[in-house]
Amino acid sequence: MDDALLKPACAFDGARCIAAGPLAEVALAVKRATEAGAAGPVLAFDEATGRVIDIDIRGTNDAVIARLVQASAPATEPRGPGRPKLGVVAREVTLLPRHWDWLSAQPGGASVTLRKLVEEARRGGKADQRAAQEAAYRFMSAMAGDYAGFEEATRALFANDRARFAERIEAWPADVRAQAMRMAFGARWPAEVSGT
Repeated sequence: MDDALLKPACAFDGARCIAAGPLAEVALAVKRATEAGAAGPVLAFDEATGRVIDIDIRGTNDAVIARLVQASAPATEPRGPGRPKLGVVAREVTLLPRHWDWLSAQPGGASVTLRKLVEEARRGGKADQRAAQEAAYRFMSAMAGDYAGFEEATRALFANDRARFAERIEAWPADVRAQAMRMAFGARWPAEVSGT
């Protein structure tokens, strides 16, 4: 199965979660719910980014899955000169002279040192935490932007204040609340998705 079909996703019919799991399963749940006359708007989300996933539900289940695979295929662009095996992209970096001096003194030179520093930063927990906060914010904006406490919950989210966040979203529908907590702080999804 294509990796894109395995990425974690979830879908909501209004404020009720109708599916959570691999994208392929969630897409078919969206198709079933829509064809059965969903009660509210049906939205699917990429759990890693919080972005809404556009699912074309026309045709058979196989056609829906085939379109998801096609949509996830990387666009092929002609490559120019450079080091294609590494996929190096040249861009300008502006540093102070003392920074250039320090980089020049490092083993491997400036480029190797900068790549190492970037990789170390990406592995750090702060980058992961920020990505989770951004994903939760996108989800919340789509699902709960007009709910009471949204702005306060957003402030608590980016302050990394789990207790205050939970307090601010307490009045939200259970499934929206659970998904927001899970995306923001890694809270566990309830054992069962409502209505399944």
